[in-house]
Amino acid sequence: MSPAGNTLVTFAAPLLLLWMSVAPLWAFVDELDDSLLQTRQIEDIWLIKFYAPWCRICKQLDPTWHVIGSELKSVGSPVNVGKCDAVANTGLAKEFNVRTYPAIFMWKNDEKYLYSGPRTADAIVEFAHRVSGPLIRPLTSVQLFQHALNRHDVMFVYIGASSQLKGEYLSVAREMIVSTFFFSAGRDVVPKAVSLPALPAVVVFKDGDCFGYNEASDGSLKAWIKRERFRNYGKVDDHTLYAMGDSGKLILLALLDEVNASQQNLRFRYKSLVWKISQDYKEVYSRNIHFGFMEGSEYVSGLIMGELRLPAIVMLNLSTDSYFMPPASLETERHLLDFVDQVLDGSIQAHGGNGLPQRVRRFIYDTKVTFLLLLSEAPVLGCFLVAIPFGLLLFVCFVCLKACSDYGGQDDDDYNRPVFSRRQTADKKSN
Repeated sequence: MSPAGNTLVTFAAPLLLLWMSVAPLWAFVDELDDSLLQTRQIEDIWLIKFYAPWCRICKQLDPTWHVIGSELKSVGSPVNVGKCDAVANTGLAKEFNVRTYPAIFMWKNDEKYLYSGPRTADAIVEFAHRVSGPLIRPLTSVQLFQHALNRHDVMFVYIGASSQLKGEYLSVAREMIVSTFFFSAGRDVVPKAVSLPALPAVVVFKDGDCFGYNEASDGSLKAWIKRERFRNYGKVDDHTLYAMGDSGKLILLALLDEVNASQQNLRFRYKSLVWKISQDYKEVYSRNIHFGFMEGSEYVSGLIMGELRLPAIVMLNLSTDSYFMPPASLETERHLLDFVDQVLDGSIQAHGGNGLPQRVRRFIYDTKVTFLLLLSEAPVLGCFLVAIPFGLLLFVCFVCLKACSDYGGQDDDDYNRPVFSRRQTADKKSN
């Protein structure tokens, strides 16, 4: 073989191997169009990603989406994985009421479930398993119960025979299956060490503890599950923080900065302080407050419309888009406890809010941040988008000025005519 031929083989072989390794992943994702509305059978379950051809985040999600398709097929899941160009297939996009890109939906029976969690393969696969299965999963043995307990940080279980409470539990599961698992069990499969309230009961297992729902003190079952579906303390990301806002609880966060090595001692102290009061004062605060730590502050910066100096401790009330800052440095556990108590009794004034002035300010801030991000990642497109409104504004100003100039010139000419001539002109116009 000639040297040129050897060189061609040398370069082609790795490309061929790469294509052979990647091609099977693409085989498990179907490109969908509007015809799915007519061809889909009622028993078909679809996990669909809606995208737009110009969407950068959609393109970044493509490799993950093909891994999801391959993984679900490899475990024998009944879920079909597809993607749909929502711009070209408006019928299917309208059926799902797609408003943003990418949008991820599970279509099961006649129900459409919107996914709003992290865009990682593990998180989306878990969502697919959760929603495609039964609304309430029965735990029929001690071993199965223990396996589920070990696998889930937070686990809701209905214990007992059929009742009105079980009907309410099923109704909540139908609405909240997108975010958490729901189980049922008989008393005989629950570990003997677990102290249960009177049956039937709905019990949550989390943080090494368990406690039951009490309608008199906890309100509606749905509100209670929303409040209790998070661990008492843990690492929080943007998606978790957004979901916590729906619980009605306050959120005490230690905001940490991984980059600044000079602040390691302060980082450790803030993180430890929040963890300690979450454990030592669980009975006092857990009904009203979530505790956690967060790497970075992008989400919180958007809420307060400014940059926080990290590390920091902040209390959030996402139901009103407000926040509380410590009035002084938090050096000890006592300082942090005083801050928390002052927030709860109203001694510290909340900042932010969701009133009209704050919404306008937040819109301006978000627009500025989005524009700066666009300029940094796509400067040509950013300049073009800015030039369009400015160009239109200049054109409108030019037309208005020209019209005023023409009108003013016509008046001057009319004024400079003799009085008799102007009267003749006026008479002609009246006739």
